[in-house]
Amino acid sequence: MSYHTDRFEIHLPVEKSGANAVDLLADACALSKQHLKRIMLKGAVWVSVGKRTQRLRRAKRLLKAGETLHLYYDKAVLEREMTPPELMADFGHYSVWNKPYGVLSQGSKWGDHCTVTRWAEQELKPQRNAFVVHRLDRAANGLIVIAHEKQAAAKLSALFQQRDIDKRYRIWVEGEFSAAATSDKPITVDLPIDGRHARSHFVFMQYDPVKQQSLLDVSIETGRKHQIRRHAASLGFPVIGDRLYGQRKTTENLQLSAYYLAFICPFTGQPRKFDLLAG
Repeated sequence: MSYHTDRFEIHLPVEKSGANAVDLLADACALSKQHLKRIMLKGAVWVSVGKRTQRLRRAKRLLKAGETLHLYYDKAVLEREMTPPELMADFGHYSVWNKPYGVLSQGSKWGDHCTVTRWAEQELKPQRNAFVVHRLDRAANGLIVIAHEKQAAAKLSALFQQRDIDKRYRIWVEGEFSAAATSDKPITVDLPIDGRHARSHFVFMQYDPVKQQSLLDVSIETGRKHQIRRHAASLGFPVIGDRLYGQRKTTENLQLSAYYLAFICPFTGQPRKFDLLAG
């Protein structure tokens, strides 16, 4: 069996215990063993038994009969590089990061090397697991919380679900946001997303007459997929750089930044506040 395309999948039942993942995959495709080892480190190789499936990164791990080996090869994904996230604070149970544009919140079956979670697992000392608590679009940038224990993930997720975390965003949108410019009160959008309740609040900050763009401060009561982008577009003011809901041919980065995060630490009871615009 041989594969030469830039994107393919391989699923190999393990028939004999003691088999090596790299050897099995090398026999099944045209990729070299060294290349396969790099792919494993990037999170594109998985092993499953029954209903349990997990990434396989250790090239020397011996497989057992009854397991199934999976390779998800996507050349474009595996060759992708990223700007390193910036560590804002490490509290042991969890950490806070400034995620750059282009960095993913979490990986997919095709790999996870360009995610803030994988970066945290590799760079923090001591090394720890990393769990997603909330998401920030790949095209967006700003503050994101990563848990390092399942207990921490549960406690932090509860804060988000109960709306006990103050999150604020800044966006640049196309056009003059005149409706908000005439009032100190926010413009509220209460528009369901994918059949679920969603509410966002937009406050006008300034207008750039040269670029014909407006700067808005945004807070959200719910965290639906692409909520800010979709609600801004529904008002007729798509976010600059939004290829989904704005100008599809734009070459600019998405002008959406999660700049503020505040909450009470579920472990110590101390207030935590991060503001990328402060100072």
